[in-house]
Amino acid sequence: MTGTGEDRSGGTGATADRTVLLLAHTGRPAAVRSARLVHERLTRAGVAVRMLASEVDEIRQSGTRMEPVEIVEPGADAAVGTELIMVLGGDGTLLRAAELARPTGVPLLGVNLGHVGFLAEAERDDLSDTVRCVVDRDYSVEERMTLDVAVYCRGRNGAGEPVRTWALNEATAEKVEAGRMLEVVLEVDGRPLSRWGCDGVVCATPTGSTAHAFSAGGPIVWPSVAALLVVPLSAHALFARPLVVSPDAVIALEVLPETTDGVLWCDGRRMVELPAGARVEISRSDVPVRLARLQHAPFTDRLVAKFGLPVAGWRGRAERDGG
Repeated sequence: MTGTGEDRSGGTGATADRTVLLLAHTGRPAAVRSARLVHERLTRAGVAVRMLASEVDEIRQSGTRMEPVEIVEPGADAAVGTELIMVLGGDGTLLRAAELARPTGVPLLGVNLGHVGFLAEAERDDLSDTVRCVVDRDYSVEERMTLDVAVYCRGRNGAGEPVRTWALNEATAEKVEAGRMLEVVLEVDGRPLSRWGCDGVVCATPTGSTAHAFSAGGPIVWPSVAALLVVPLSAHALFARPLVVSPDAVIALEVLPETTDGVLWCDGRRMVELPAGARVEISRSDVPVRLARLQHAPFTDRLVAKFGLPVAGWRGRAERDGG
């Protein structure tokens, strides 16, 4: 539940009409330094800062104190009443923050302190400008598709009720035993499409097309394109190419009864066991994740910057037209 402004250093948290939930990868000294800077500048501007109790404890153990701060426990209510969740870390930290943001619709603003940081909107060198944009409310918000995931296990779920979860990037069914393949049948819109002996299958959103699906050989899909991706992992089959299907499609994976057990990972964070005979159904969710945007550069520019793509020699339309 959301706290009441108590600061366990003995004081009380700042009171303000505006509150930002600040999340940081506290295992990184750079993230702690960045969190201190963000806290200082937000509170100076009259914006209250809320943080998770575990992160405040870890920061204090490093010898850093940030006061005032509103302390809350992690959970669906952690972001209630905030206008923004500011995330300091890599994509893993932002995916963790998405679990707090999605139930409330609060937008996420990521500052990359990791490697590629594809979900992040800003880099550490831009931190001061990023805080200024937050204070001035100089940002836009876009919605990103998420996935609803249901897992049905024969004899494991009582009266047949599925285990339900969700994903922003991808839901990945994987084998458990290194020496054996996972045997699955892929179904799209209620009809079987192909059977694969494989290491696993990635079902991704356009947002996740630059994550696990991309590493497995899947296509990059622009965020403005509504679609679902299916990417088999090391499949032994004639028809085992990545697929791009309708966003309204229902994708199902049936783990064959005679195969090894598997496991389902959603965004690498939420895990569901897949015993032989399990069925996974994946569809577009009605509940998006909202991302705050500071820049209005095309997605093409983001790809070039994040992946360091070679574009030297490009002349562009102006030179073609004689400009």
